[in-house]
Order: sequence, then structure tokens, then C-alpha cells
Amino acid sequence: MSAEFSFAVHATDGRARAGAISTPRGMVRTPAFMPVGTAATVKAMHPNAVRALGYDIVLSNTYHLMLAPGAERIAALGGLHTFMNWPHPILTDSGGFQVMSLAKLRKLTERGVTFQSHIDGSRHELTPERSMEVQRLLGSDIQMQLDECVRLPCSFEESDRAMRLSLRWAERSKAAFGDQPGRALFGIVQGGVEKELRAMSARALVEMNFHGYAIGGLAVGEPQAAMLEMIETVVPHLPFDKPRYLMGVGTPDDLLQAMRRGVDMCDCVMPTRAGRHGLAFTRRGRLNLRNARFADDPRPVDPLSSSPVARDYSRAYWRHLEIGRDPRDDGPDGNQSRLLPRPHVGRAAGDRRRAPGRLYR
Repeated sequence: MSAEFSFAVHATDGRARAGAISTPRGMVRTPAFMPVGTAATVKAMHPNAVRALGYDIVLSNTYHLMLAPGAERIAALGGLHTFMNWPHPILTDSGGFQVMSLAKLRKLTERGVTFQSHIDGSRHELTPERSMEVQRLLGSDIQMQLDECVRLPCSFEESDRAMRLSLRWAERSKAAFGDQPGRALFGIVQGGVEKELRAMSARALVEMNFHGYAIGGLAVGEPQAAMLEMIETVVPHLPFDKPRYLMGVGTPDDLLQAMRRGVDMCDCVMPTRAGRHGLAFTRRGRLNLRNARFADDPRPVDPLSSSPVARDYSRAYWRHLEIGRDPRDDGPDGNQSRLLPRPHVGRAAGDRRRAPGRLYR
């Protein structure tokens, strides 16, 4: 462990690199995929099961936690690490994407965004300063600036407006972050699918000297080729000695394509969502384990997998669990009582198609 936040590259292969982020709460080996624990839990999994799969860091979300149970309450209970029983590094998103995609009757201004909760309709305001305050109260190790994420496709003018607003919010986020020893703040590169805007955003954020840099606003409807082109545009403008984070990307092929282009970190709800719906990613493609053709199939999901869940149980058995489960088991208590948590199935490797988009960044 380190008393300060730091990052080191240990090896490279083309633009791909292997390294480590050091924090007071532990080391994050990179390239890293971060399971999403949006509301302080990775759905259907105990924290020790997440750790046993080899993960060093998880992601939680400012928007959801500020609405329920509330950042001040979590702080009073000892902070997010204690609250969710995860003593290792945590990254929190700023909440900006969820405000834009989930909240009702939102109003965007230079100051920030006011919105109605998608839960109960209550009114809230999220500004760069409030986002930083919430993330400080949560005690996350890596915090994200507040940004505006536009849906694609959109016009050049709309991408330009949102990118420039996000840069102004980046300055305010950095000022509000202040001095938090051992913690880090990442800036977020925006600009839609416009190479000129992406390069401009990256250069401006580097001048602000963040601890790391994220590429946001992708995997929101654009083709994979456009996403990869934006990564190739942005990465050369980012410092070699700071981590690079591609937000909201989680299919196996997208992960590999991003990492070979120099990305160090990714996150997505894809693995747990896929597992909860009987979808497995394998080196030979996707398997929908609800399909009737697997009812009498004695083969494992992936005989070459290092995971006993994918290697030691038949496809017929997984279909039996999936088809025969009680819908009431979707609650936290129901899934905890099962023999094996289905989300592990979604950890098998390989996939050539990409998701239609993300719900959580």
C-alpha cells in the first residue's frame, strides 16, 4: 500500500500497457475492469465473492447514493468502504450521466443541473461543488469531475457546447476537490464523435493537471468503430504516466480493443446484468443459457476456463437453475440462498458483438 495516490507503467506492448495504481487502500493492477456497484453493491454478489474473482476496485455512483440512503448518512456510518464492507479501492462516478439519462424534468444551467429523482420525484440540484462534496463524504479513493454527457448521434454544435461546459465544470470540480491526501480526481474528456473536439478537451484537461483522465460520452449509441476512433484520437494527448479510464464499456471485445489502444481502466454493468439473465460470454461467443437446446447438454460453459463456475457445471445444470428459479429470488436475500450466484457465468471470456448501449456509466 502507498500513503499517496500514484501510477506506474511496468510494461508495454504497442500502445497496450500493464501497470499499477497505488492507493492507501491497496493496489489496482492495470489494465483493470471495475465491477459496478451502483448503489453500494455489485448486484447478487457478496463483496468477498467479487474480491475472490480477482478484482482490486469497484465503482459506485454519486447520483444513486445521494438519493438513497444519502451521502451524509453514509458518512455518519463510517463511509462507503465500511458501509458496503469493501475495504479496497472504490471509484465513484460524478452522477452526471445518470442525471442526464434517468432523472425527470432536469434543467441544465451553467451552475449545474436541477432534476427530479427517478425514485420519488423529489427535487435536487447537482453542481460540480455538490458532486465533489458527496464524493468526499462517501470517502471514495478515485473521484470524477461532474460533466455533461450527450446522447449520440448529436450535432457538432451540441457536442461542442457540452464539451466546453464540461471543461468549465472540470475547473470547478478541481477547485472543490481541494486537498485530499491519498485520493485522486480524474478529468473527463468529452466531445462526442468529433476528433477536433476530443483533442481540444484532452489538451485542456491535461493543462489542469488531474491525477488521471477518463474518456466519457462513448458507448451511448455510436458504432464500435467510432468509439475506437475516438480512443485513438484522445490517447496521444494524455500523459503517459497517468491512468486512462474508458467509461461505461464492458463487452469482452470492447475491453480488448480499448486496452490494446492504451486504456488502463474500464467499467460496465454488463457482466452482472448478463449473468442475472442467463447470458454467458465464452471464447466462442455468447450462450443464452435459457435456450431449450441446452436442456440436455452435459458440456460445461467453457471447459478451458480458469473459473470453476464456467468449467465444472454443465450447461444443462445452468439452464435448470435459470428456468426453474423463483422470480422472487431476484431480491438480495433470494440470490444469497442459491447454490452458486449466476453473475459468475458472465465472467467467461470472449465476445465479438457489442452492447446496444449503457444504462450506468
